[in-house]
Amino acid sequence: MRLSPAGPEAAQTLADLHAQAFDKPWSAQDIAALIGGAGAYAVMAQDEAPLGMVMSRILFEEAEILTLAVAPEARRRGVGAALVVAAAGLARQGGALSLVLEVGEDNPGAIALYEASGFLQVGRRRNYYDRGGRQIDALLMRLDLNSEHP
Repeated sequence: MRLSPAGPEAAQTLADLHAQAFDKPWSAQDIAALIGGAGAYAVMAQDEAPLGMVMSRILFEEAEILTLAVAPEARRRGVGAALVVAAAGLARQGGALSLVLEVGEDNPGAIALYEASGFLQVGRRRNYYDRGGRQIDALLMRLDLNSEHP
């Protein structure tokens, strides 16, 4: 597996990965606009085919994982963990002291990934996600980038 930076030219590939992981995928145009924004970056994991992606941005001393998607056939193979490590490393290099994200409380696989990576739950956003008319809370998670994890 190779990890490499992904710029606006990879927006369609990133959108395709996002669509495999989310019910309400982001468009290639949305992704290109985000990647082109100040402090934003994306990393793609691939071998013969794209396996996953993470998009993040740094704002002053805090970085945020905007989205992380792993192709269904690549799950439970360390792709997500490698993308979290890459996002954390780039956030550190950019001067961030912490990395935050929101994850649906109905996504135990993602929650386990983030907890194994050293993230701690620091809050909850009530009714943050709409899952076909069903409102789901988001867990707000934070990683101290001065810690031993990623």
